[in-house]
Amino acid sequence: MKILANDGIDAAGKALLEAAGHTVSTAKIAQEDLASGLKDFDGIIVRSATKVRRDVIDACPHLKFIGRAGVGMDNIDVEYARAQGMAVINTPAASSISVAELVFAHLFSLCRFVHVSNREMPARGVSEFNNLKKDYAGGIELFGKTIGIVGYGRIGQEVGRIAKGVGMQVMVFDVLYSTTEMADKIEKMHGVKVGTLNEVLAGSDFVSIHTPGLDKALITSENIGLMKKGAGIINCSRGGIIEEEALLAALDSGHLRFAGLDVFANEPKPDSRLLNHPKVSVSPHIGASTDEAQERIGIEMANRIIDTFK
Repeated sequence: MKILANDGIDAAGKALLEAAGHTVSTAKIAQEDLASGLKDFDGIIVRSATKVRRDVIDACPHLKFIGRAGVGMDNIDVEYARAQGMAVINTPAASSISVAELVFAHLFSLCRFVHVSNREMPARGVSEFNNLKKDYAGGIELFGKTIGIVGYGRIGQEVGRIAKGVGMQVMVFDVLYSTTEMADKIEKMHGVKVGTLNEVLAGSDFVSIHTPGLDKALITSENIGLMKKGAGIINCSRGGIIEEEALLAALDSGHLRFAGLDVFANEPKPDSRLLNHPKVSVSPHIGASTDEAQERIGIEMANRIIDTFK
């Protein structure tokens, strides 16, 4: 097959596909030219930048597969593509460690003011060192605190594993564990406490979001109001899951201590109020962007394509 990796693919994955007899192009086709540009390809691999919607699928009925190098597939019309006989493939196992570590990068940074200290020290560190030392003296520890994980799939489970390693208690919510039987099983297997969304929000010192992309916000002003005063929230999943206006209001009022955001409702032009807020640690949607994760993603994607079309 001739495959377009429109958002790139790690060299290890590319080599596996080529060794299996496939041709892989990493030439970038602009979104507006995608439908016409795919006429010479049998399949396409994308990350989060390229969108494969119904118009592209209709224009390319010859495509055998659409590959998502990552977990979330909200940039692909999955069910419609499958209804046209196309395989839709993702890599759910490859990026869990990378995303989970970024959650804790934000948490550690926010708990000790590293995010804002890194902004202020270059400008004021020489002239106002002692003042800054006082400003950032009220840090908090993760040890002994409770983290609530909303969405307990592979990434959520990795967040829980790291959390327990630093001495935290773990509460989780997932729609898959809504029955008492399943909740009991997860609690015994993972050493966590399963609760409803509202129970997890109300009982946690920090909340980390790990759900797929949704049509509307899951964490609204009402939900945020249930959280402890002084709690923090991290979102390294999908933009729009947290209602951003409600988040800003909660930060400004002091109800929330901080937020760590890797994703935003309006990408690639996020709300500047969030980017510049002193209580927010930000990164530009880089959850899976480590060398190790990209190698694992490339290898997993290649193996899944090879296995699908044996």
